[in-house]
Amino acid sequence: MRRLPGNGEVASEGRGSWGLWGQQEARRLDCAGHDCCGQALLQIGINMMALPGGRHLDAIPLPDQRVHLMQVDSVQRWMEDLKLMTECECMCVLQAKPISLEEDAQSDVILAGGPGPGDPLQLLLKRGWVISTELRRIGQKLAQDRWARVHSMSVRLTCHARSMVSEYSTVSRSSSQEMGQIEKLLMEKCSELSAITERCLQVENEHVLKSMKACVSETLSTLGQHFGQLLELALTREVQALVRKINASDNIYITESTTGNLFSLTQEGAPLCRIIAKEGGVVALFKVCRQDSFRCLYPQALRTLASICCVEEGVHQLEKVDGVLCLADILTDDSHSEATRAEAAAVVAQVTSPHLPFTQHLGSFLESMEEIVTALIKLCQEASSGEVFLLASAALANITFFDTMACELLLQLNAIRVLLEACSDKQRVDTPYTRDQIVTILANLSVLEQCASDIIQENGVQLIMGMLSEKPSSGTPAEVAACERVQQKAAVTLARLSRDPEVAREAVRLSCMSRLIELCRSPSERNSSDAVLVACLAALRRLAGVCPEGLQDSDFQQLVQPRLVDSFLLCSNMEESFV
Repeated sequence: MRRLPGNGEVASEGRGSWGLWGQQEARRLDCAGHDCCGQALLQIGINMMALPGGRHLDAIPLPDQRVHLMQVDSVQRWMEDLKLMTECECMCVLQAKPISLEEDAQSDVILAGGPGPGDPLQLLLKRGWVISTELRRIGQKLAQDRWARVHSMSVRLTCHARSMVSEYSTVSRSSSQEMGQIEKLLMEKCSELSAITERCLQVENEHVLKSMKACVSETLSTLGQHFGQLLELALTREVQALVRKINASDNIYITESTTGNLFSLTQEGAPLCRIIAKEGGVVALFKVCRQDSFRCLYPQALRTLASICCVEEGVHQLEKVDGVLCLADILTDDSHSEATRAEAAAVVAQVTSPHLPFTQHLGSFLESMEEIVTALIKLCQEASSGEVFLLASAALANITFFDTMACELLLQLNAIRVLLEACSDKQRVDTPYTRDQIVTILANLSVLEQCASDIIQENGVQLIMGMLSEKPSSGTPAEVAACERVQQKAAVTLARLSRDPEVAREAVRLSCMSRLIELCRSPSERNSSDAVLVACLAALRRLAGVCPEGLQDSDFQQLVQPRLVDSFLLCSNMEESFV
């Protein structure tokens, strides 16, 4: 789950060309006429205002300080105020932004406001996002040979880079020699980019421009590398400070705040997760999870660990500090809150993900697998909400991919009964995402012969039949994809279980064959998914082998008799309506 560091606004040309210019022009006019207008207004006020007793205002001596303030040159006063009012964004607009009606003018990135005082992390994230966006857009304009835009954006990029370096130097305590060198290289490349793009504006020869374009592209690439190095060094430094703070603190509020900052960083993407893992973030968070005085912080620390373990470095660090054993202790300890155990299940789900190849070598997990699986099944059975059940079932689903012994263990612990009973509880199983986890477990268990009898005993065929009709409620891409996975895995499960004649006869009795034919012939029923089509064809052929009388001749000749690839090509090219 990923966010942009907010607070970036899109500035319109109207605001840039009129609002800011208008303010500056008004200030200029005010400065030019301040002395004469001010003296005239002062004289009018003195003549019109009389004090009781016939005394006039001019009869009262003014203090020296007031006289001095009134006599200060207005331009000088404005210049002093300007020091506090100048913003990099205004200067960017005034110096570099073209007053034009280009179609992409609305997309210029202007950083609205700045991070709070003393907040180097937010400063780096916000400025980093803006600069990386500008680099990408300069590359796009360069590819289109729009030299005016390339130059104006290069000047603005220089302003942002200079602001980031200056602001970070202000809020950070000290700067390393390495950072200083990279800052210097970055600013040199920014100046070089601005200069060369300005020269390109004056060149009309296409051949010369072509050669200069290659030079601009190389400069832009080098600038991006320097920027990336600087940002990584600065972020590493800030992460080190956060980790040291967690390790040194015995204050619950400081630890909570610092852990929250680490979690926010993990949401910025895999590169930051790698930095946190390398700088001891996993070790520090497990230290928190092993202290009884920090029990109320366990959910937050575990949530952060789950995010960090999406990268290989995080999983390696978890194994080094016996993190799996700590997770097993939390899951099997009923004195921990449900929220804590659910977050521990989320970490287990992450480190056993079949999509991450490096988790398959997590040797320490096998030692605690029985305890963890038992605790996860219990958590599924006692879950008070859909979210808790989702996290626990996702961990179980991933474990069935992780090791084949896990499937036998799940059957021994009556996991099928627990999962199928949960499907009738809308409080626990209420989304396609949760049903995706359940049908994944069933599909992986169905390779075992004993699974078929358990499915029949718990009326599981009817549940699988219902999953073949899974439909999204919102129509979002994620939910549609989840529904496709449910349909595909349900068909796979049915095909595997239909090795048992009793399961096949029960499926035919429940009209599973009719539903499979509908999914094959109607692309809209399967959201035009080829994966669902292949799974349904395989399941249909398995059922037809047991009960061929359940098929019409046309269905048999088109969907069963030909080679699988021929039936697939026939169904994938079908129209939505049939005669």
